[in-house]
Amino acid sequence: MSNPTLSIDDFRTTALAIEAAVGRVIVGQQALVRHTLITLLAGGNALLEGVPGLGKTALVRTLAEVIACHFSRIQFTPDLMPADIVGTNIIAEDESGRRHFRFEPGPIFANLVLADEINRATPKTQSAMLEAMQEKSVTVARHTHRLAAPFFVLATQNPLEMDGTYPLPEAQLDRFFFKLEVPYPSVEDLVAIADRTTGVDVARLEPVTDGATIVQMQHIARAVPIAQHVTLAAARLVRATNPADAGAPDEVRQFVRYGASPRGMQALILAGKIIALLEGRYNVAIDDLQAAAGPALRHRLILNFEAQAEGVTPDEVITAVLERSKEEAGPY
Repeated sequence: MSNPTLSIDDFRTTALAIEAAVGRVIVGQQALVRHTLITLLAGGNALLEGVPGLGKTALVRTLAEVIACHFSRIQFTPDLMPADIVGTNIIAEDESGRRHFRFEPGPIFANLVLADEINRATPKTQSAMLEAMQEKSVTVARHTHRLAAPFFVLATQNPLEMDGTYPLPEAQLDRFFFKLEVPYPSVEDLVAIADRTTGVDVARLEPVTDGATIVQMQHIARAVPIAQHVTLAAARLVRATNPADAGAPDEVRQFVRYGASPRGMQALILAGKIIALLEGRYNVAIDDLQAAAGPALRHRLILNFEAQAEGVTPDEVITAVLERSKEEAGPY
């Protein structure tokens, strides 16, 4: 199914076909599906936050089926251990009766990995995902094992105010390309969900592409040109989330303890390239960066106690940064 000569036009056609196929199962949630696809095509990982029952698990399972990739689900619980994720060495016996150590891969060895309710595991177990998410490999007993491409982690978490959850460490949060918030369905969407899930007919999905094509699309996305002034705009946007920066708006100075990291700028630019391709353009505009700012930066801002006391959210701070950047758009 893979196309060895995938063109830029094929990129958009294939991406829209993936969206349409996922939309046959996932009711509404167009922005969520689009942002999840952007994350996949950027070679990143996504963190989904929402209360149980909103279709987070169904989304990644459907996506794996549509792109014909190996899917694995890890249910995070307080007693889950790192070896339960990455695998471990076991004692095996060959035909001659000799014993030796053999590596038994864990569920992380898949193309699409659903880390379900990741914030229910302890920080020690959560950290087992770090190397896989960043380096696309795992190390066990001083041996490094590469993960197959494409590799995509979609982690779900319940809101932190729910019982039995652990906040994700900042270092792990920074490894997520996008943080996506799953909104509650509208009345119309709830009716459609009921019609699709409580009747006899079940949506049948056929793969529209494969893993090799997804890897090609990832390469095409990175090759999209970006003008120097747009890169400068991304750098200024990320710098403006730092309270020590001269261009930071008042909201950042008042409510932010630490701003976005350089990974935030990388996410803005890569997402901007993919957004441009999905809209049929072959170059990145500043508007593309601003469209990606929310999911790319919301989990990378560390708010202070004053923000928590006043109920200020990262999205409100990002909105203030975007408004300031639009006012200063002239120098770009």
